[in-house]
Amino acid sequence: MTHTAASPGDPMSQSGSAHPEARSARIVAVVVTYNRETLLEECLDGLAAQERRPDAVVVIDNSSTDASGAVADAHPIGADVVHLRRNVGGAGGFATGIARALVRHDADWIWVMDDDTVPRPGALAGLLRALEASPVRLSVLSSRAVWTDGRDHPMNTPRTRLGAGAQEKADAARAGGRPIRTASYVSALLNGQDVRRLGLPHADYFIWSDDFEHTGRLLRHGRGLHVPGSVVEHRTARFGNAQANPGSRFYYDVRNRLWALLRTSSFTPLEKILHGGRTALGWMLLLVRHRGDLFGVGLRGLAAALRRGPRPSATVLAADGEAAADVRAIERAAGR
Repeated sequence: MTHTAASPGDPMSQSGSAHPEARSARIVAVVVTYNRETLLEECLDGLAAQERRPDAVVVIDNSSTDASGAVADAHPIGADVVHLRRNVGGAGGFATGIARALVRHDADWIWVMDDDTVPRPGALAGLLRALEASPVRLSVLSSRAVWTDGRDHPMNTPRTRLGAGAQEKADAARAGGRPIRTASYVSALLNGQDVRRLGLPHADYFIWSDDFEHTGRLLRHGRGLHVPGSVVEHRTARFGNAQANPGSRFYYDVRNRLWALLRTSSFTPLEKILHGGRTALGWMLLLVRHRGDLFGVGLRGLAAALRRGPRPSATVLAADGEAAADVRAIERAAGR
């Protein structure tokens, strides 16, 4: 279905909602998987059990070496499964999946999640209730992510939008949530109009901070809402933040965060200073905790960030012609 484009500041409709079409909107879920056959099946089971099921499901198999691809193919939910020729990380997978949802499934909204995310039955319905209740146009909605024991997961707690005024907070509260500036792809609902206008996540990030930068871009001038009434389980092996013990992945943490803050316009100058200061402090504490073992890894990430920015996503995905074509179509339409 097609809706007339609107700007973030557009007034609410006569119904009192900025999204009166929320219940009939075409929702396409996008799941990116790599070598998690058991968790992927649980994720797809969770999608199939939704009170309001998505209209289509896209699964991006990141060249898994286990049976993840076969699990996706055989699952009764009937997903559109894309088997990539090489592993392009979560960032490349989400760029591919979001583009496919828009180009081949005509999505109004894209519900993105990792393969270790298991949505509770009311998760999508909760997001759509909040969307319908919102008096202002929304670009991104995020779910409450809990661990297997019901505690809020520390990896996926979005911060309240810095500087949100009383009216913005009141608008969010009316929809049952709070205003946010960025969101995690563990479970986020993205406005398809805004993705078509502003583009896809950068595939070259591979892992980490792709969602930070992309939702930051969507919410630079848009509104975001965290919806506690939409709950998903993030079934990580351990309770905690993966970046607390990153090992060799610290390279991506450093490179990608610097890319997001230094090479994009997704954040205001003040936000870049605040995020940069908080990030630098976190890195220093991490290096102290690991007694400098990560120093060389971090330096390589720093050098990579300063040497160049991310490559065009279609270039990163060149080994998969169809995926690259979909991504190229969206990025060109967005003027990127």
